[in-house]
Amino acid sequence: MKIINEFKEFAVKGNAVDMGVGIVIGAAFTAIVNSMVKDVITPILSLFTSGVDFSNWFFIMKAGKGGGPYATLAEAQADKALTLNFGSFLNAAISFLIVAWVLFLIIRSINSLKRPVQVTADPVKTKECPYCLSNIALEASRCPLCTSHLEKQPAE
Repeated sequence: MKIINEFKEFAVKGNAVDMGVGIVIGAAFTAIVNSMVKDVITPILSLFTSGVDFSNWFFIMKAGKGGGPYATLAEAQADKALTLNFGSFLNAAISFLIVAWVLFLIIRSINSLKRPVQVTADPVKTKECPYCLSNIALEASRCPLCTSHLEKQPAE
């Protein structure tokens, strides 16, 4: 029973609930960012690269059973050739940069919508003893540290 009570206490703590909400929102946010990259950014990028598909850029390190040549990476992999797939890596790197850029732009936009936090100054509640320089309450007529008599200061 003790372990169940400890689990209940952990599960309803603010940190665990906040983490769960963050994961769910993160998953939804990932879908939005991936859609923006796939459906908006990538087609625009294809206009500039003439639709080049980097995924078929590979280097054959060891030919497979058929001996090659291979027109596509899929053919090389089907023939069990040992390949260095630098095109797939290049695709992943470009995709990462696009996702990172889009995420930066989205977060920057969200941050610009936030209202700046206004810091209000707390009213002064203490004054300094002119004799020992310790902090004392404004209403004090005697310093608790050095026991000096203090003159009343006018209210500001």
